[in-house]
Amino acid sequence: MISYRGLLDDAAHTLYDSSETPRIDAEYLLLHVIDKSMAWIISYGDSNATKAHTLEFYSLIEQRAKGVPVAYLMGYRDFWTLRLRVNKHVLIPRGDTEILVEQALVRLDKFNEHKIADLGTGSGAIALSLAKERPNSSVVAIDLHQEAINIARQNAVENKLSNVVFRQSNWLDDADKEQYDLIASNPPYVEASDSHLDKGDLRFEPSTALIAKDKGLADLRAIIEKAPQHLVENGWLLLEHGYNQADQVHDLLAKAGFTNIQLYSDLNHLPRCTAAKWPA
Repeated sequence: MISYRGLLDDAAHTLYDSSETPRIDAEYLLLHVIDKSMAWIISYGDSNATKAHTLEFYSLIEQRAKGVPVAYLMGYRDFWTLRLRVNKHVLIPRGDTEILVEQALVRLDKFNEHKIADLGTGSGAIALSLAKERPNSSVVAIDLHQEAINIARQNAVENKLSNVVFRQSNWLDDADKEQYDLIASNPPYVEASDSHLDKGDLRFEPSTALIAKDKGLADLRAIIEKAPQHLVENGWLLLEHGYNQADQVHDLLAKAGFTNIQLYSDLNHLPRCTAAKWPA
């Protein structure tokens, strides 16, 4: 028999050559399998692992050794204050995107009834975080792919959020004459030739949510050009973008007529989010 702590040690060794964080990956997956906390491992990790736990854990470790993301193996990822279901049809929410949520909330008064749009919602990370923090507001979560809409809608139900509606559309193409106080988006912005696409979790995430034409700027440009028709006076557009795209995004926003263009950095202190106001 092997103990739970022994499972961790063995798995960390197995993942050593295939993961940058082998011990952490093993811990996440074991806690997922046994449905316990790390405190339980610290206190009872020397107890013998059950056969069922051992088989399920090693099955997950085998897949992780092939590169399958931990979030896909567990079926969820925590983001902001939410637990979100994820699968191969949606990007895995990342902590760097929380800066966009944070800056959106700064511009949305807690007690007012704002209208918000999230373009390319994926798992619903941005839309649902804003819906939870601003319960008096209404949020439209838009995505081109029905598989993503299904996941986002399920996340809304499981997080008991009723102030979100979902729409299948290519950005704002089906928005008619709707206007919003704030539009947020984490669109595809990776260049097709980017070497990072062949590494880590990105190998398994949907390319349609990652790659954009025109050196990664095509979708950012499309949103910037369309957004003014759907923003109220003094409304805000917030965009996540590549660390090396800040200048281009700034220029596109300025050319489109936006003002108060402000740049924010992610957790690694890299330029990641730009906010801009549509003038009165």
